[in-house]
Amino acid sequence: MIVLYQFPRCWQIPNPSHFCVKLETYLRMAGLEYRMIPTIPFTAPRGKLPYIDDNGVKIADSRAIIRHLQQHYGPGPDTGLSPAQLAQALAWQRLLEEHLYWISMYSRWQGSAENWQINKQAIFGSLPVWAGAPLAQAYRWRIKAQLRGQGLARLSPAEIWQQATADIAALSTQLGDQPYFLGQQPCSLDASAYGVLSNIINCPVTSPLQELAEQTPNLPAFCRRMQSRYFPELSA
Repeated sequence: MIVLYQFPRCWQIPNPSHFCVKLETYLRMAGLEYRMIPTIPFTAPRGKLPYIDDNGVKIADSRAIIRHLQQHYGPGPDTGLSPAQLAQALAWQRLLEEHLYWISMYSRWQGSAENWQINKQAIFGSLPVWAGAPLAQAYRWRIKAQLRGQGLARLSPAEIWQQATADIAALSTQLGDQPYFLGQQPCSLDASAYGVLSNIINCPVTSPLQELAEQTPNLPAFCRRMQSRYFPELSA
């Protein structure tokens, strides 16, 4: 059986990690049986979550994991997509995972002190204070360094929210009145989109980014649709 290691659940969404939500959604889309073990990233391969153990083989990074799953268990939700649709999906995943993701992380880890405390409690609150506090601070420093290395933290807040506006508008336009990003059936792109958007719209970390997404006519409904379909136990 596949064992999925990820952060503990919180906030009535599948996970406080965008990529953990993406991977667990993909597993459910593909109908693959798995067992989840909550953990923290410091003992994980590459120091990041999620990772899986598939019959003794440990694999980190959500993209590498999904490639492994597709190679060993079939294309899953991407069955039937044309080469053009697969190319579209890849381009949108890059926007979601390599740009909008970082704006979301900025709003959590380098935003207000209140947001930092909410995030800290969600991820490290289950640990004893003597362990959780220093681990949380170390993790925050690491995220801040990554944001600066990525380049986003070198911009002014006004520039960051301007870029966020463009990303959110593009996603809303692409979704349109379709139920899913490439049409009537969900695919791995929707798992990526749900991972990022649920962690913007449905978490208690408030920011201009959350307001932008909430004001669109379709992105909140997309998150509700995905949660109802793949995580009904969280919609009750």
